[in-house]
Amino acid sequence: MARILSRYLLREVLVAWLAVTAVLLVILLTNQLASVLARAAEGGFPRTVVLDLVGLGVVRNLAVLLPVGLLLGVMLALGRLYHDSEMTAVVACGVEPLRIYAPIALLALAVAMLVGWLSLRAGPEAAAGVQTLRSTALQAGEFSPITPGRFRVFGGGSAVFYAESQAADGTLERIFVKRRRGDTYEITVAERARHEISPDRTLHTLTLFDGERYEGKPGSAEFRRVRFKENTIPVRVPPSSSGRFDIESVPTAMLRGRGDPEARAELAWRVGLPVMVFVLALLAVPMSRLRPRQGRYSRLWLAITVYFVYFSLASAARVWLGREIVPAPLGLWWVHALVAMGTLALLLAPGWIARRRHRENWVPA
Repeated sequence: MARILSRYLLREVLVAWLAVTAVLLVILLTNQLASVLARAAEGGFPRTVVLDLVGLGVVRNLAVLLPVGLLLGVMLALGRLYHDSEMTAVVACGVEPLRIYAPIALLALAVAMLVGWLSLRAGPEAAAGVQTLRSTALQAGEFSPITPGRFRVFGGGSAVFYAESQAADGTLERIFVKRRRGDTYEITVAERARHEISPDRTLHTLTLFDGERYEGKPGSAEFRRVRFKENTIPVRVPPSSSGRFDIESVPTAMLRGRGDPEARAELAWRVGLPVMVFVLALLAVPMSRLRPRQGRYSRLWLAITVYFVYFSLASAARVWLGREIVPAPLGLWWVHALVAMGTLALLLAPGWIARRRHRENWVPA
């Protein structure tokens, strides 16, 4: 009977966890796709890299998504058992609480191993891939053809170019250019323009014909107006930042060899994510207990609130550790210990309350 119960609980929790994780994954994919497509529509990078960026972004954030999926999955599964009085029947049969925790702990172990692999290896590799791909795509996007009817940004935002139409020979017609040079802004309008790129792909040259240029400082009444037959505007492309990586993309092995606070904080965060899986899985068991006639979804808001408090506190501790506000030996362990002690208190509270009531109601013979 014990094995049948364990398999039954494991199946219920596993199905609920997979369903919740699938929903959260769809939400994550939607957000990632919307963000990447918005950048692609602005010309930030070619559309050919959209799927690669979305996939790498999902892998990068999956280690944070799986723990909350497990928390909600356990609460939904056990909440249904409490709501349908199945858990009451299980307890009435004399099943020890350890039998209930065993399948959940087994699933938590598997999820923790997956999260550990994602946070320690796959996640940093995906973050590095996102940075490299985004830098390369942005560099390539700087030299994509100018599309008439759409604004185009050059030189990291130092110049904005717009062409209303394009002639058959490739000449751009009815041009608008806004350019920033220090504190001075230049607004230029022209009838025609030609766009050229230097052989080393570091310089845009916009040659404007038959136009006017207005120069001045914002807020000042002084400005200059210049008419021209031909005006050349060079725009230097900023150097690629592909050689600079965020701390999230540094391999875990390299973090271990570094002694700076930022590396210690990042390493503590990665190691703490599998621990978070266990803490949330055990925390879901006492939070899923329902009173008679209580709705099966009535405590989901509590689970979501606890998760956000837990995650926010861990994120804050990560920042504090990086700024050396928290001592290095404490790391992020104090956050996990605090939530674990709260979980232990919730687990022991029913037995403690029952014993206290028994002592109060006991009458000596």
